[in-house]
Amino acid sequence: MDQDLATTRPTAVVVMAEESFAEVFSAQALARLRSVVDLVGPLPIVDFDAPAARAALRDATVMLTGWGTPRIDAAVLDLCPRLEVLAHTAGTVKTFLDQEAFRRGIRVSTAAFANATPVAEFTFAAIVFGLKRASRFADQLRTTRRRRSVAGVPPIGANGVTIGILGASRVGREVIRLVRLLHARILVCDPYLTAEEAQRLGVEAVPLDELCRRSDVLTLHAPSTPDTRHIISARELALLRDGAVIVNTARGALIDTAALAAEAVTGRLDAYLDVTDPEPLPEGSPLYSLPNVVLTPHIAGALGNEIHRLGDSAVREVEHYVGRGTLVHELRADELAYTA
Repeated sequence: MDQDLATTRPTAVVVMAEESFAEVFSAQALARLRSVVDLVGPLPIVDFDAPAARAALRDATVMLTGWGTPRIDAAVLDLCPRLEVLAHTAGTVKTFLDQEAFRRGIRVSTAAFANATPVAEFTFAAIVFGLKRASRFADQLRTTRRRRSVAGVPPIGANGVTIGILGASRVGREVIRLVRLLHARILVCDPYLTAEEAQRLGVEAVPLDELCRRSDVLTLHAPSTPDTRHIISARELALLRDGAVIVNTARGALIDTAALAAEAVTGRLDAYLDVTDPEPLPEGSPLYSLPNVVLTPHIAGALGNEIHRLGDSAVREVEHYVGRGTLVHELRADELAYTA
């Protein structure tokens, strides 16, 4: 931390869309932020070319970003010669932050941990509903108006099942914690998961093919990269046992949508998809109307009253940095290759 921070209050700017600023920060969070930094410039900054924004950026040592932040490249960083730390009030920074920020020694923090909570909660609910065959029974009741029938319904319930998790990410690890409530066997496929970490998490690390063959539920928590595009293709889907449930709250491109649709139409697999590729699906996609498929419009991440968690997380990071010179959820440049 710059030595000046020990004796003077740092200057901070907020750079994000106006609607994001209104959603992310509660009045209490802004009061806490103002207690440790001087907020300057337009609140928020939405245009780096505005004279008032440029004046504020010139003095800023702290920047808070969020949804709708304009691209921050070398030219923008040149406007911020004193910038030391960037606290992002959302998950990924890949959509707007050039790696030049890391090369210049700017420390970066994200609220990905805070956003992992609602995603994991949503995933857990989807797993339970999926194994209970809720969508099939709801469709049955809607069309027959009669008492339930289990005829033709795949195995029902979460007791003693095997849950396969693709990606020991922040969300993946929170899902591991939650699904332990089901007394399930937990398998994890992640090339970065060491044997020691797997043992500590209480999971069995397996390769992808084995994950697919053994899992009653396959839930996806990997980042979207060139290596993970369509990591679940027709081949992997064919390995899944009949009646398996697929849950995707990560990125739509992880699954070959056409291949999944072909399997789902037969009724062999159930799917709970919060993300798709493309998003939204074309109007004629069969996935919209199948009783064994639930589509939601990318709602697993923070929404409504959950969004304040993101602002609170970023404010805590600024407090940590100003008070101790450290960040709790710091993002390193080398992590960009395998994180969202």
